[in-house]
Amino acid sequence: MFGADAYGVELTIDPATAERLVSVGPADVAAASGLTFARNVFVPLTTACRYTCTYCTYYDPPGAASLLSPEEIRNICERGADAGCTEALFTFGDDPDDRYTGIYEQLETLGHDSIHSYLREACEIALECGLLPHSNPGDQTREQMELVADMNASMGVMLETTADVQAHGGPRSKEPGQRIATLAIAGELGVPFTTGILVGIGETARDRAESLLAIAELHERYGHIQEIIVQPVVPNERWQEGSPDLETMRRTTAMARAALPDDVSIQSPPNLAPVADLLDCGIDDLGGVSPVTDDHINPEYAWPALRELEDIAETAGVPLSERLPVYEEYVCSEWLSPEIEAAIDADDEAGRRYRALLG
Repeated sequence: MFGADAYGVELTIDPATAERLVSVGPADVAAASGLTFARNVFVPLTTACRYTCTYCTYYDPPGAASLLSPEEIRNICERGADAGCTEALFTFGDDPDDRYTGIYEQLETLGHDSIHSYLREACEIALECGLLPHSNPGDQTREQMELVADMNASMGVMLETTADVQAHGGPRSKEPGQRIATLAIAGELGVPFTTGILVGIGETARDRAESLLAIAELHERYGHIQEIIVQPVVPNERWQEGSPDLETMRRTTAMARAALPDDVSIQSPPNLAPVADLLDCGIDDLGGVSPVTDDHINPEYAWPALRELEDIAETAGVPLSERLPVYEEYVCSEWLSPEIEAAIDADDEAGRRYRALLG
């Protein structure tokens, strides 16, 4: 199903279960008893991407794509640490293809033969600066993820949808099966993982249900999904097809809560989604918010200030608490590498900051 079997992943989505999930609404789920958020810095490692999705403004074409230098990475991370952040969120387009000769020349100059090799160095810089890395490198092979997993507190990739949509089309289109395979690889490697769906890119309600059930099945298999993001597509210079309406977002958010077990958080990004109108739909997390950097993936949509997050929680009548990029239930040797455990246990300012958030 979803072409995932071509990548060695077999999923079975029961049609009747999918139909039942489509009928779920906000009245069928409970509001969360609390809200969480992470304090992070966005580190846009490269704007090169092998894909050309029609809703994405993040990627730049060959010849225009950028690659941060080690000095730039360190500067961003140091600013983040000084502002009390705990997470370095490494974002970039999926592994650049052969068209990006300039990026590969830059990587070679820096002593690297791949973007994943450079990502490992970037994660080392973040740890040195007192931040826990959370990387989103897109589709990955097992070899690629193994190269960087031990240097990350958690990782992620948006599944977006299991449907074949025109917004992913073109000669370099995303394949849902490859996305699912990346989620499965993370589970096999024991990587705490964040994923989610993108709402409004041409998928149907049934497609959303099947996407959520695919994630649920992978979590049941491996136990590694720590949170799901329910994110609406938003208008930008490349996407003028509008955003999903409020009713769609309310029903989809409730579907996500119903599809996943309680130990998987449901995140609604407050700079993109109408969070105040979704508080009764089961969300319990507001995602990573940066006091230092822009949302480089959606630069036209500014992060809310901490005071605004507090207002959201006050409206819901629930407490707001800060968390690490890796959820507390995954902070153990079963899930974390020795490098990340050592950073959390360190007798320094960063380690004490991490442990304070863990209680």
